[in-house]
Amino acid sequence: MQFKEVIGQNPTKELLIQLAREHRVPHAILLIGPHGNGKLGLALAFGQYLNCKNKTEYDSCGVCSSCLKYRKLIHPDLHFTFPVIKTSSLTKPTSTDYLPKWREFFLANPYPLYERWNQYIAEENKQGMIYVDEASEIIQKLNKKSYEAEYKVSLIWLPETMNATCANKILKILEEPPANTIFILVTEEEQKLLSTIRSRCQTIRLPKINEKDLAEALSNHPSIGGNNPAVVARIANGNYILAEEFLLDDEVRKYNHLQYAALMRYGYSRKLPDLLAWADELSAIGRTRQISFLRYCSEFTRENFMANFRQPDLVTMDENEEKFASKFAPFIQEKNVIHLFTEFEKSLRDVASNGNAKAIFTDMAIKVSKLIRL
Repeated sequence: MQFKEVIGQNPTKELLIQLAREHRVPHAILLIGPHGNGKLGLALAFGQYLNCKNKTEYDSCGVCSSCLKYRKLIHPDLHFTFPVIKTSSLTKPTSTDYLPKWREFFLANPYPLYERWNQYIAEENKQGMIYVDEASEIIQKLNKKSYEAEYKVSLIWLPETMNATCANKILKILEEPPANTIFILVTEEEQKLLSTIRSRCQTIRLPKINEKDLAEALSNHPSIGGNNPAVVARIANGNYILAEEFLLDDEVRKYNHLQYAALMRYGYSRKLPDLLAWADELSAIGRTRQISFLRYCSEFTRENFMANFRQPDLVTMDENEEKFASKFAPFIQEKNVIHLFTEFEKSLRDVASNGNAKAIFTDMAIKVSKLIRL
């Protein structure tokens, strides 16, 4: 991947190129930012730039042997680490076991989402993790001589999914890596990382994609059709994943909205049998989709709060959401919005920790029914 293929993020691109030109590349970089902003693609583009045989002032050439191997994710000195799933046949899985699937997934989704990766490799109720055996594999790979590149690049996607044993085991090599070895860690939840991991990295924070840059990129999207790229970019709020969901009429987002609307209707009407039936349905859809739904609850509640206070420039909804919010937004007020956020976030943490889904959604539904009528 080249820098020019990553939407926006020009200040960070310039910083990384400057570090390379001045031979000041840190041994470990931590890229931090929300999902959908292109940070993983940017990490890959930086690795490609470092090892390009004919790099220009602003980008890798894209055609040398190193760039061609990077483009296919098959360069022998590029090492990926990402969440994986334990199965009956893979009791000690590492990223190497899933590398063919990872290549397929990333090449089709250069703006990857954790939940989608989980769905791609596992059953709904399983969540990916970076297990302790991964640490031994990282150490073994990086202690070998490079095959052909100037730099060995270890790219770790979502290091916050490392279990504590694995994280502690890589501390030494992260602090003192072999010569010409670069770690690039790409995280969305830095607070979940060990402080000892964070302290060993140079931190670079990436914002959401600039609305103008996103609109320009969407104007060339094959599914843009009659949609106005600027409107889609505003709705997506700097998130390319959300922009694609809108353009592709994503079924998951539709489902999340329908379930959110049902929860609020049943809650306001205090229809306990309907709320219990709703909780039963949500408890059966699998943890990956449950996490997606709970994230949507927080995001859409925020949008309704902004709409209620007549801040149109801060509201990002599609047509169906706007129609619902036109009547619902007045119920999201200062007296209940923080409490609603708290319930959604608590439920998200409990689901992510493999709690009993039926109990979690039943409890949340009952509490929401009280909060929505404050």
